[in-house]
Amino acid sequence: MAKTKVISAKEAGALVKDGDTVLIGGFMTNGTAKSIVNEVTAKDLTVVCNDAGFQNEGTGRLLANHQVKRLIATHVGLNKECGQQYNEGILDLKLQPQGTLAEQIRAGGAGLGGFLTPTGIGTIVADSSSPTTLEGKQVVELDGKEYLLEKAIRGNVAIIQGYVADESGNIRYKGSTRNFNIPMASAADIVIVEVEKIVPAGEIGPNYVETPHIFVDYLVVKEEA
Repeated sequence: MAKTKVISAKEAGALVKDGDTVLIGGFMTNGTAKSIVNEVTAKDLTVVCNDAGFQNEGTGRLLANHQVKRLIATHVGLNKECGQQYNEGILDLKLQPQGTLAEQIRAGGAGLGGFLTPTGIGTIVADSSSPTTLEGKQVVELDGKEYLLEKAIRGNVAIIQGYVADESGNIRYKGSTRNFNIPMASAADIVIVEVEKIVPAGEIGPNYVETPHIFVDYLVVKEEA
């Protein structure tokens, strides 16, 4: 079986281009591949992630450097820089329920156009005439019940943190770092995975592979701080 290409964090960061949609795993930076994120220099990015990280850490580093044009996330209260940029009109911020965002990404990885959810029905989000409606979400009636149509999300690049990879690019995660990393690894054109170590092909064992090598384009070995 062929080996997945191993590159440096700097080379990985250079794969992100101006205007890209970038999926970044992590939950309050737990499971965020910081060594790669720190090397991203592209601007006008649409970043899809669970949260805005902390100030100058994780996704917060990209915000602090004014590299993010649009942020799609589930909460941003841990990083006041995010709120400041939004209030100043610098940042286009779209907040989604956490389960909805996770399913949008999973749908993108599964090749689906979107999905129906009752979350948001009965709120201004479902009112297409409201000026606060996010992109005029479509209401669909099915068997007498109303749902919102949420579109799938895919990225140009996904920046993922794993624990261990084998030479073929199969990935195993550690504990809660799985979070958004697993669905994001299937939902981007280029998938870069930061890992602590790379082992020979087959050493992980098929029962412990959580992201198959078919999704992984590049590996980055995390450098010790």
